Amino acid sequence: MRIIRLFLICIYSIQLFGEGESSGESEKKDIPTCQFTETFSETEQRVVIAGKTINYKAVAGNLILKDEKCAPKASVFFINYTNETEEDPALKTNRPITFCFNGGPGSSSVWLHLGVLGPKRVRLTDNGEALPPYYLVDNEYSLLDKTDLVFIDPISTGYSHAIPQDDSKKYHGVDEDINLTAEFIQQYLSRYNRWESPKFILGESYGTTRAIGLASHLQKKNYIYVNGIVLISSVINYQTLQFSDGNDLPFLSFFPSYTAAAWYHRKLPPELQKLSLPEVVEASRQFVKEDYVKALFKGSSLTPKERGEVIVKMSQFTGLPQEYIDRSDLRVEDSSFERNLLKSEKMVIGRFDSRITGIDADPPEGYSNYDPSLTNVIGAFTAAFNGYIKKDLKYNREEPYGILTSIRTWDWGASNEFLEKGVALKKLLSHNAFLRVFVANGYYDMATPMFGTEYAIDHLGIEEQIRSHITMKYYEAGHMMYTHLPALEKLKQDLNLFYEQTLSQEEKEATPL
Repeated sequence: MRIIRLFLICIYSIQLFGEGESSGESEKKDIPTCQFTETFSETEQRVVIAGKTINYKAVAGNLILKDEKCAPKASVFFINYTNETEEDPALKTNRPITFCFNGGPGSSSVWLHLGVLGPKRVRLTDNGEALPPYYLVDNEYSLLDKTDLVFIDPISTGYSHAIPQDDSKKYHGVDEDINLTAEFIQQYLSRYNRWESPKFILGESYGTTRAIGLASHLQKKNYIYVNGIVLISSVINYQTLQFSDGNDLPFLSFFPSYTAAAWYHRKLPPELQKLSLPEVVEASRQFVKEDYVKALFKGSSLTPKERGEVIVKMSQFTGLPQEYIDRSDLRVEDSSFERNLLKSEKMVIGRFDSRITGIDADPPEGYSNYDPSLTNVIGAFTAAFNGYIKKDLKYNREEPYGILTSIRTWDWGASNEFLEKGVALKKLLSHNAFLRVFVANGYYDMATPMFGTEYAIDHLGIEEQIRSHITMKYYEAGHMMYTHLPALEKLKQDLNLFYEQTLSQEEKEATPL
């Protein structure tokens, strides 16, 4: 179970959707046709952002990537949006461009596309619930006023697949996925004459792992330097996430997120409950750094008195019974916490957003086996996207669009160690003096906890001058913080400032390679 949980890091996983077959490997028998040629649909539309009308062109299509013998090897689907408000062609080709994708592995880019960045977004309540009927509204918080956007669907998601399709599993791996995405970007820059544009990469969840690796690959192999990297709900060091024997780090990195969830559901003692969310999370951080880490390090050498004191504090910061913490040997996994916080009410809390609750209809023991914060929105995003691409973007394909696919085998590229991209991020920042990184964290994210991201950033081993090139922001929402309207508004403001500051840096001598 613990190993399986690693595979759930991202925005979606097979455990949340039962035992469906892999779209990339086993479901091809259900797909009536496959795209082996390039087809595109262009439409012209407009949206109002910050009171200004933006005229834009949308292109939905696929690029065929070829091997060294010029034989087709993959069809990668994308949707792009270019701001057509400017009349000067030079201004168009020099506009910033951002390449965007979600995670999984096995997720299409629909979540970032229709949740936060694109000119349309799924209609949700201010708190993030999806209520039928499902449809799109104009997105006044789109980034299209700051940057052109390209949404990429990795192989075996969306309409993207290998050629022949049986070869899709060749690209189901950390390095293989990065290499192919880099090929797509290089080809896209040439096809659409965007080599001179400032370039950004934006990923969510496992997509942040891909974003760092991709930026590194582009810089080292293709000499393509990006101006900015945006990491939404990050996973940089997988040791902070994988609950496994002998690895105590996840219990530390998840703990402040447990506190945030307990605070939201009013399960903390009065002296903690009266604090603001940032204040109570900071108090939890300090407990982890000063007391909890020492207790786990001591293991069985912890005295009964020390153990008892730590259990009392853990109960206070999590809302869990002391007896349960004691039986768990001071180590509560995320899924167990999600199942037990509201156990007396027969409710479970969400993994992607611990604010969201659902009915616990399973036997009394065990892990939570579904995520109400995902089942709450997946139907809305699925219906809205399928209607939008055909009706508004005028792009028609017979095969189903893979919103989420169950890629059963993924090569994590790490043997007897944890996948880690901190070293790559350190080198990127050290070798590119103009690179800036933006990191968005959700307080209620129980999939990629904020404290794990903080740990990874704090252990990059970079000087303070370079550390200042990383911007960390926090939102009172979950993994997909943009589903919460106040967080969406704040995220838009923060990203506006990030793009403006990154693009307006004064000229200076670059750091030597």
